[in-house]
Amino acid sequence: MAERRPAFYAATGRAGDWWTVLHPPYTAWHLSYVAIGAALAPHLDAERLVATLLAFFLAVGIAAHALDELNGRPLRTAIPSSVLTAVAVAALAGAVAIGAVGVTRTGLVLLPFVVVGAFLVAAYNLELLHGRFHTDAMFAAAWGAFPVLTAYVAQAERLGAPALLAAAAAYAVSRAQRSLSSSVRFVRRQTDGVDITLDLRNGGERTAHEELLLDPPEAALRTLSWGLPVLAAALVVARI
Repeated sequence: MAERRPAFYAATGRAGDWWTVLHPPYTAWHLSYVAIGAALAPHLDAERLVATLLAFFLAVGIAAHALDELNGRPLRTAIPSSVLTAVAVAALAGAVAIGAVGVTRTGLVLLPFVVVGAFLVAAYNLELLHGRFHTDAMFAAAWGAFPVLTAYVAQAERLGAPALLAAAAAYAVSRAQRSLSSSVRFVRRQTDGVDITLDLRNGGERTAHEELLLDPPEAALRTLSWGLPVLAAALVVARI
């Protein structure tokens, strides 16, 4: 049996390794929460939105994913550990720098979000404190609810009911994402083969393989990975 790719979007080769590490579908998915949070604010400032998107792309799309690959090589890339470390540090520093500039524009209300965001990147992806922060609940809070709240505060300079409600929705969707992707990752990365025998009610049998476990959740993940960004874009366009 041919070796499975570690993710449905995984590619091969040097450029493919970087594509895989960046997790493009999921990065776009979680950046959509930034756009949704900003679009819900009373006033939408395009410059602040772009800066917030860039900060989260550096922190989540690059730094978090580089650290995740550094911690156990789940994607089986050939990128040197020293390069992953350097890229993660540089990207996270860039995100913090953008956040620091944002604090000078919005006031100290944004500072806790900058500090907490930097901490979450390291704590979750490096599984600090024996993995206490590497849970499904923390995933949903850090990469779902947190971007919504941060983007809203970056625009409105305060929290509001729309941000809290949207953050709760993002948390729920991210928990669903985690549930779908956990089973997929297990099959793709922890098994060599899958053989399933189904006893049918009519007395017959049906044999199935990995597609029974991979195809339905991955179809949902693929759809959500473009559906959420499209929704976010619609909200932003409606505000422009």
